[in-house]
Amino acid sequence: MTKLICFDLDGVIVEPHNFWLELHKALGTLEEGTVLTKKYLYTDYQKLVEEVVHKLWKGKNAAPYYALIKKIAYLPGVAEIFKEIKKQDWMTAIISSGSLDLARRVQHDLGIDHIYANELIIKNNIITGEFVWPIGSGNHHKVKIIKHLCQDFGIKPKEVIYVGDSESDIEAFEFVGTSIAFNATSEKLKKKATHIVEGNNLRQILPYIRR
Repeated sequence: MTKLICFDLDGVIVEPHNFWLELHKALGTLEEGTVLTKKYLYTDYQKLVEEVVHKLWKGKNAAPYYALIKKIAYLPGVAEIFKEIKKQDWMTAIISSGSLDLARRVQHDLGIDHIYANELIIKNNIITGEFVWPIGSGNHHKVKIIKHLCQDFGIKPKEVIYVGDSESDIEAFEFVGTSIAFNATSEKLKKKATHIVEGNNLRQILPYIRR
């Protein structure tokens, strides 16, 4: 019996597949940011943080960041899926390498129990150059959090569903009982999934999360 449902955020609950690339657009650093992301995202996340947050973004006005948090849209079917989940009385979690502030907005809107994401530090409406990244680019950080949730609440891995869309979710897929590749950009992820859902309407996962 399922007791815990975990979701990636970007591309699964909200529209952009990568929040930070959207922020690059908003801050006018997309060209440099795209190059750095391709180079370091899965090879040296600390270096990516240093080059982007410490250098490109440090000292910039945070108004575009807050505007982006507010305007990002939910994918179709999100409200219906979380209404169904609440009926089942399952625990919910977001585990994302995206923005903690966006995760907080989603938590408030949808009633998510637990959120884990990376945090851009802002003081006096200025990006400070500090970044707290407990999730990093995902991978083993995500599965580590799922393991802690299982231990804390007495949940077995087979009682966990994970919904993700990218290679950063592969290790989580390998750990949980039910793994749903939703709106996925990664063929490697699809090969690890127990279920594959094409398209971007989250309501399509409904057959796989009903008791």
